[in-house]
Amino acid sequence: MKISLDQFTARRAQLLEKMPSGSIAIIPAATMKQRNSDVEYAFRQDSSFYYLTGFNEPDAVLLLMPGRLAGESVMFCRNRDKLMEIWNGYRAGPEGVVDRYGIDEAHPIEEIDDLLPALLNGMSRIYYAIGKNDEFDRQIQHWLGAIRAQARQGAVAPSELVVLDQLLNEMRLIKSDAEQDMMRAAGDISAQGHVKAMQCCKPGMMEYQLEAEILHHFAMNGCRQPAYSTIVGGGANACVLHYIENDQALQDGDLVLIDAGCELDHYAGDITRTFPVNGCFNPEQKAIYQLVLKAQKACIALAKPGVLWDDVHQESIKVLTQGLIDLGLLKGSLDEQIDAGGYRDFYMHRIGHWLGMDVHDVGDYKVDGEWRPLQPGMVMTVEPGIYIAIDNHSVDECWRGIGVRIEDDVLITDDGCEILTASVPKEVDEIEALMAAV
Repeated sequence: MKISLDQFTARRAQLLEKMPSGSIAIIPAATMKQRNSDVEYAFRQDSSFYYLTGFNEPDAVLLLMPGRLAGESVMFCRNRDKLMEIWNGYRAGPEGVVDRYGIDEAHPIEEIDDLLPALLNGMSRIYYAIGKNDEFDRQIQHWLGAIRAQARQGAVAPSELVVLDQLLNEMRLIKSDAEQDMMRAAGDISAQGHVKAMQCCKPGMMEYQLEAEILHHFAMNGCRQPAYSTIVGGGANACVLHYIENDQALQDGDLVLIDAGCELDHYAGDITRTFPVNGCFNPEQKAIYQLVLKAQKACIALAKPGVLWDDVHQESIKVLTQGLIDLGLLKGSLDEQIDAGGYRDFYMHRIGHWLGMDVHDVGDYKVDGEWRPLQPGMVMTVEPGIYIAIDNHSVDECWRGIGVRIEDDVLITDDGCEILTASVPKEVDEIEALMAAV
């Protein structure tokens, strides 16, 4: 499953329409990162560069120039090199970039220092994501310096440097129909990976063995990389929000929390499920689980166009705080505990985040200082949780070490929302039945 070429072309056209005459956007690709000796980390393209090009090679730079008669899109990329292709794989080269990716003009990356200053000459504004890549920031300064050095010959350097994020992030925040389809597929593959984990889980397994089952399912369905480091936390490890060691044995009587999602053609799934290692919730585990599930359902019901982003989070606080009071884990009234922030000992993160090409995707949560209303085409996670630390002596021992999070991916639609990850169970009886059926 792939995003089609015309989608990438349309995205570039949309960005060009937002740029004034006399401006240029500079978007660098990702580079290879050294792991050790002559071994490199697995390459993952920069999300914004891929969003605009579909080009999945390192060491490239895209330029967009509205109204340029010779072509509004220019790319610098690695040249064809038969010897390097024998060792490291085929390259498109400048000719392939024009022929296969719809770019107007392309040149070898080795020529960028000679050609880019001339393209910048006379431009009034540069759009660039400054501050994200120190090395490329210095390269921009070098090119500007080269133009200023030619001032006596009539060269004019751009006078404005504008952060590209505001234009591009707003585009990425609202998902097209094709992107929604991609994220449905990523959500379903991710969900079925969690189903596999539930089906094979048993006491004595290692956390990394459950991780392996999930990653195997992702790879067998076209997703060679997860969208983020997989969390498999058994027992008290579930109370560590970003636990990724995944090296402990799963104990009979404990819960295990799994936060895992695949990446499908650069689009992320992001799911958390919590279930009993032995297939049966004990009373305390079930009470906490049902409370978190109640909060998640309330928040999902609220997620619709026009609702403020923060209203969804505030709903989670209300439901979880009242539930903690009802269970005796907090004392006092709902308003008192919310004002005092007593719930933060158990629920210390927000309800979710934007989801897309990045697992914590781009897009502002506030606009002009006000919380943003939800809009059709946005995708967000809804992931309330309760975490009772093993050393929390303010609660009875039977509650300590219980960590529960339930997370789904939610697409805002015209009249409500769609759960993209609904094919993995989250009701207590459904989880227990699935695990018992193996």
